[in-house]
Amino acid sequence: MGASVLPPPSFRALLFSFSIFCLLPGHAFAATRHYKFDIKLQNVTRLCHTKSMVTVNGKFPGPRIVAREGDNLLIKVVNHVQNNISIHWHGIRQLRSGWADGPAYITQCPIQTGQSYVYNYTILAGIDQYPFAKPYKEVPIIFGEWFNADTEAVISQALQTGGGPNVSDAYTINGLPGPLYNCSANDTFKLKVKPDKTYMLRIINAALNDELFFSIANHSVITVDVDAVYVKHFETETLLIAPGQTTNVLLKTKPYFPNATFFMTARPYATGQGTFDNSTVAAILEYETPKTTHSSQISLKNLPLFKPTLPPLNDTAFAANFTRKLRSLANSQFPAKVPRQVDTRFFFTVGLGTNPCPKNQTCQGPNGTKFAASVNNVSFSMPTTALLQTHFFGKSNGVYSPDFPITPTSPFNYTGNPPNNTMVSNGTRLVVLPFNTSVELIMQDTSILGAESHPLHLHGYNFFVVGQGFGNFDPNKDPAKFNLVDPVERNTVGVPSGGWAAIRFLADNPGIWFMHCHLEVHTSWGLKMAWVVLDGKLPSQKLIPPPADLPKC
Repeated sequence: MGASVLPPPSFRALLFSFSIFCLLPGHAFAATRHYKFDIKLQNVTRLCHTKSMVTVNGKFPGPRIVAREGDNLLIKVVNHVQNNISIHWHGIRQLRSGWADGPAYITQCPIQTGQSYVYNYTILAGIDQYPFAKPYKEVPIIFGEWFNADTEAVISQALQTGGGPNVSDAYTINGLPGPLYNCSANDTFKLKVKPDKTYMLRIINAALNDELFFSIANHSVITVDVDAVYVKHFETETLLIAPGQTTNVLLKTKPYFPNATFFMTARPYATGQGTFDNSTVAAILEYETPKTTHSSQISLKNLPLFKPTLPPLNDTAFAANFTRKLRSLANSQFPAKVPRQVDTRFFFTVGLGTNPCPKNQTCQGPNGTKFAASVNNVSFSMPTTALLQTHFFGKSNGVYSPDFPITPTSPFNYTGNPPNNTMVSNGTRLVVLPFNTSVELIMQDTSILGAESHPLHLHGYNFFVVGQGFGNFDPNKDPAKFNLVDPVERNTVGVPSGGWAAIRFLADNPGIWFMHCHLEVHTSWGLKMAWVVLDGKLPSQKLIPPPADLPKC
């Protein structure tokens, strides 16, 4: 595959990273941990369909990395497949180590076939202990999608025809579709628990294109952490989690054997007008049978199986209510360092649009066009060399331009009747920020080709979500309602369907940092951009030179 069409492999590699991290609280002595990732094809069977797919070390989901805050990680990635590969370590803040961030053609050229690269970075220290009693056990719960078809072919066909991609054939929990799909009863994840114990579920949405509701029948959970930042505890029976987001919850099991088993199910929260995988994935929560003389008489298969009730597919009211509950701890041990003063304000529209159909081709987008997506009507054009290298060596001329619009060039009623002209502009345009700039960014959904929720992910930073609302952002009224005391801190935020989200962050990490919608199809259509954060004056405020084994384009 040519280097110019790397985004799909890049995002597929990103799925590996979702499946592997187990980050523990810090300890007194930092360690250096070595891992080797062999990227290779492996035959995997789901839904009675076997296909060859790209894996890490032949595992699906990928192997787990266990690290503590303060540890240095050296992960050698060797590419044994025909695709170009890069891996993004989602949720790890690469402080001055942007060369290890991973997005292809942004911070590095991809790792080509037969080549290798060592990702070298340090897990930032900061958390000394859980702000709650240590759970009895921790269990990763990874949501994904299964395609019977080759995912490269799916996205390539969509980009060629200009239409939407074919949807997945199933959702998965820890790589397994579960019993609600045909030919899948044996491929079911079972969480086996003991009564009267507290389990931490580390929930990760690694699905490509769907926000998901999740619930466990007859159980509630306590939310304690999102995107690796502790939050004020709140109890809920249902979670909402967008692609790219993580949520840690505490599950307190029942004090006795309940004489039942329980479905753990997830299905999409869908707001757009396009097709989506309207199915439900299930895993099973099983209690250990009591050790009594009659225990052999208890058969889990004969116990009643309870099913949870999930919100309606388009329940935006639930989504808004759930996100409003997320608040930082904002105490002396875990302060919320919200920028109070703002140096630069940005207003970005995020949404869909169109590109013209090439001559002598029939396109399947709206009115014979090709689907596109954009930020401030700029659909990002991927370069053919890595942006960070050109920036570091002062060779950015002709690769990118530092003139990304800070506000829409043609304002309109963003959530009202859409304009007749839905065409986007195309370019590799970036925002340049001096070191330590305090930034406020308003991200506004638009109604062009339908309002839709967009999970926006910013690399290299956490940010504070100081406000959210529906309709058009009002710069005269809405800022007065911003939460500057205990807003949630995270790295991926869902911009509400037909609404807006306001974030603040301090640009104290030099480098070039990717920002994109975490719906993979929107990223492929161009809903992405990048920030250039310049060096500061001190040595500790400057981007370090690239490693000797940095891949070449």
